[in-house]
Amino acid sequence: MPALTGIRRLSALDTVRARIALAVELGLLAPGEALPPGGEIAVALGVSEITVRRALVSLCSDGVLERRRGRGGGTLVSLSPARGVVAEIAAYTGAAAEVHELIDHRLVLESGLVHLAAVRGVAVDELWELVGRMEKASGWAEFHELDAAFHLAVVGASGMPSGVARFGDVVRELYRYYLPYPMEYLRESNREHAELVEALGKGDAVRAVDVVCRHVGALHSTMLARHGVSP
Repeated sequence: MPALTGIRRLSALDTVRARIALAVELGLLAPGEALPPGGEIAVALGVSEITVRRALVSLCSDGVLERRRGRGGGTLVSLSPARGVVAEIAAYTGAAAEVHELIDHRLVLESGLVHLAAVRGVAVDELWELVGRMEKASGWAEFHELDAAFHLAVVGASGMPSGVARFGDVVRELYRYYLPYPMEYLRESNREHAELVEALGKGDAVRAVDVVCRHVGALHSTMLARHGVSP
């Protein structure tokens, strides 16, 4: 059996530690910012809740996070978070080429499936509901779960099960590199969701594909790139 490389050699605990710490180092999680409940983080990062609890405790010990008790307490990013203390981050920053290739694969698949969906005609009520729920999301973990459901529903409307299955494989791999994003960025992302639903509702395939190209293509400049790793 070949040796595991990159993030595949990390335990589930280490992947949580690395992604939270990297988000702090990138400024995606700000000093003093409260983290979502452990259950929501577990769903967003694809691990168990006990793994999240253990990871957060260890990051508190490392000085990246801190635990506050009482009203308004919980787990927060330290006001002066320690940097360079989580060695597992290197497995993510060293995977930039793989991440960019996955983004390109997603872009090709999603734009093609969205074109088919627009041509076939889409009942957009479910999509508008998801856009509304994302607008009301209280944090990045809740938003990520809704975002994943939204994009799966969009490509599902293509009526091409084999393409949807391939899309699912690619995004599952890409989500292994998911980092928390600031809510202001996610709100802006959700405006593009609304623009996409509007185009689909009108059967405007050209505009729908244009939105997808901008929306997915933007990941090249946001996922890992700001850690000194060029696309």
